[in-house]
Amino acid sequence: MREIDVKTISEVVAKLCIEANKILPCDIKEHMQCAFANEPEGLGREIIGDLVENYKLAEKLDIPVCQDTGMAVVFVKLGQEVHITGGTLEEAVNAGVAAGYVDGLLRCSVVSDPLRRVNTDDNTPAVLHAEVVEGDKINITVAPKGAGSENMSSIKMFTPAAKKEDIVAYVKECAVKAGSNPCPPVVMGVGIGGNFEGCALLAKKALCRSTDKPNADSFYAELEKEMLDAVNSTGIGPQGFGGKTTALAVNIEFGATHIASLPVAVNVGCHVTRHASKEI
Repeated sequence: MREIDVKTISEVVAKLCIEANKILPCDIKEHMQCAFANEPEGLGREIIGDLVENYKLAEKLDIPVCQDTGMAVVFVKLGQEVHITGGTLEEAVNAGVAAGYVDGLLRCSVVSDPLRRVNTDDNTPAVLHAEVVEGDKINITVAPKGAGSENMSSIKMFTPAAKKEDIVAYVKECAVKAGSNPCPPVVMGVGIGGNFEGCALLAKKALCRSTDKPNADSFYAELEKEMLDAVNSTGIGPQGFGGKTTALAVNIEFGATHIASLPVAVNVGCHVTRHASKEI
């Protein structure tokens, strides 16, 4: 049994909060650059150029790539041979988020109650998803999620009678309803299967998968392409001003479901779909 102190976990989470908010994943940068190259001359191309310049300046000036530094969504894969000492995993994660956001001078956007709206002043509590896996290591991914894109997310409980084309149409409809609100070009995470809450979690996980890695199942990899083409056919374009690039990518994650169910969730990520990971 390997022992890991909560302080180590907190330090890693704090660093990941800062890194994720200041440095875009390489795959997102590459998609942005390709979008700039492929977008016809006009306002859409100019906007993509500005967005590329924005993430480059964020790295150069060591500042957040977006003013909305998001709610901290933290995925933890905890090896079953690990014994956490000095406190609980949840305490460790929240201490790390607090340190990362306060010491890193990131905007704190979390309120303790959804109706009374009192800011917690340190961006806690985090949204924590923990999974026990084999091994003696801890893998941590921090995925800050801003409200502009999160508010455009959706879930629909299809019946098994729904066809593949119906699901593609639904994803396209979500993009049309979102319009310019999620700051396109977006990344769309699509969860198919599970149950009501499980489907939404699949969609969130999909946003954390590299957009350079199609779904390992060729059927779903092809479906990702169909959905991407459908979304980009809307012509919403960069920041909603029209163009070829409404979405940079569509990622699908799927899971087992009930014989009477076919849930589909769409979690929308903006052009700064952020995540950073580290293994302890």
